[in-house]
Amino acid sequence: MKNEFHRDTWIEVDLDAIQYNISQLAGQLKQDTVIMAVVKANAYGHGYLEVAEAALEAGAEWLAVAFLDEALFLRKHGFTAPILVLGAARPDDAGLAAAHGIRLTVFSADWIRSAREFLEADVLHIHLKIDTGMGRLGFTDQNGLADAEAFASDDSLINIEGAFTHFATADEPDRTYADQQHERFLEFLDVFQQKPPMIHASNSAGAFLRDNSAFNAVRFGISMYGLVPSGDIRHEMPAPLKPALSMYTKMVQVKKLKQGEKVSYGATYTAGQDEWIATLPIGYADGWIRQMQGFEVLAGEHRAEIIGRVCMDQCMIRLPFEMQEGSVVTLVGEVLNDRILLDDIAAHNGTIHYESACLLTARVPRMYRKNGVIKKVFNHLN
Repeated sequence: MKNEFHRDTWIEVDLDAIQYNISQLAGQLKQDTVIMAVVKANAYGHGYLEVAEAALEAGAEWLAVAFLDEALFLRKHGFTAPILVLGAARPDDAGLAAAHGIRLTVFSADWIRSAREFLEADVLHIHLKIDTGMGRLGFTDQNGLADAEAFASDDSLINIEGAFTHFATADEPDRTYADQQHERFLEFLDVFQQKPPMIHASNSAGAFLRDNSAFNAVRFGISMYGLVPSGDIRHEMPAPLKPALSMYTKMVQVKKLKQGEKVSYGATYTAGQDEWIATLPIGYADGWIRQMQGFEVLAGEHRAEIIGRVCMDQCMIRLPFEMQEGSVVTLVGEVLNDRILLDDIAAHNGTIHYESACLLTARVPRMYRKNGVIKKVFNHLN
């Protein structure tokens, strides 16, 4: 395939892995449970369009995003599947969402009253969010939920299609709090005069580890990308997952430092002896943040430490010996029996792999593999 980018740093996304992970989840669910593929935040850094397409091909029936703009972006690119906006939307955008068949999350009766004046001909399908203990969006009062249902049921342009909640601790070994949320959710569901046709509560951790037989949909996010929701439950996962993302760069310069010479801004690294170093064309503007100093990558098949401060567009590594310019460096991925995971990056930076994936900016070109071959190269700068 023609090279459609001109820098020696790129991400590879294995679409087969994403489809495999969806199949693993489907095998854990009761028949006819709807899988909602969560593709917000550029599909957790993997790419909106390509992941959405692969997910729907693999059996996901719905897509979920965080904001209306993301849903409109998917519609613009031809996706006709139901899309749920999980975050807040403005009441005055209700007509726009309805016109594009985009479902909105609603968490107050006042929102419905305000949105009604912006609806003209198209029905707005809404999902009522219930806050059972997450402390974010959602109804916390049963009377408020009843008011919302009553107001919507009197209006032909508003359809309560779903109700949902979100577990705060589904990815932790102690199930106590999640169980309490589950029971509170059931109590809220009993408030409905007519229960919505779609009921969902589980994210990735809940989808794999909780009994979802009482509901008919799950939201598949982090584990669709082959990442275990948290290390605390890794041993409990009933199905193996395949990480979909790997990232590579090349050495654009290799040179020898003399003992005592320094590297990068602030001169925070001093060569303890004569050393070979390589400059890599990736930096914090790509999501390879300054905290990556001291992290090890794979230069060929050898571990190499990032030395000195990571710059906006470049960083430096200490090589075990002289290597050729143009040699490939694995930043995320596997070489022989060694591998670097997004989990490793997250642990180094004191965060979670969700954040490490989402930080990878759009200016890093993406290559998409399907059936073992490159299907598409995407460079947003083209």
